Amino acid sequence: MANLHDIAYDMEQAIRNSDEYQTLTKAYKEVNEDDIAKKMFDNFRQLQLTLQKKQMTGQQITEEEAQKAQQQVQLIQQHEVISNLMAAEQKMSMLISDLNKIITKPLEDIYGKSGDAS
Repeated sequence: MANLHDIAYDMEQAIRNSDEYQTLTKAYKEVNEDDIAKKMFDNFRQLQLTLQKKQMTGQQITEEEAQKAQQQVQLIQQHEVISNLMAAEQKMSMLISDLNKIITKPLEDIYGKSGDAS
């Protein structure tokens, strides 16, 4: 029987060697080497975290906060280095989501069928 932890460590290494991860690493490094991009990105991430915390605690996000977030998104999308990082993050997130679906398929096979009305 396969040792699942060993397979998971192999998967970790495969992710680290993937094009998506390499692109993300390069894009993150480029943002951190550009003082303006880094400051803009850090401010955006802080705002994002603040709004997520509010949502998780059931607090309403004000119209002003939502507008500020939208303005920040528009601003950082115009910065090529940050835009590249965000695109790389999106691709990496899609890869992780796909892997998660594959990994959790056995559980879906068990529990997903019990909810079927057929």
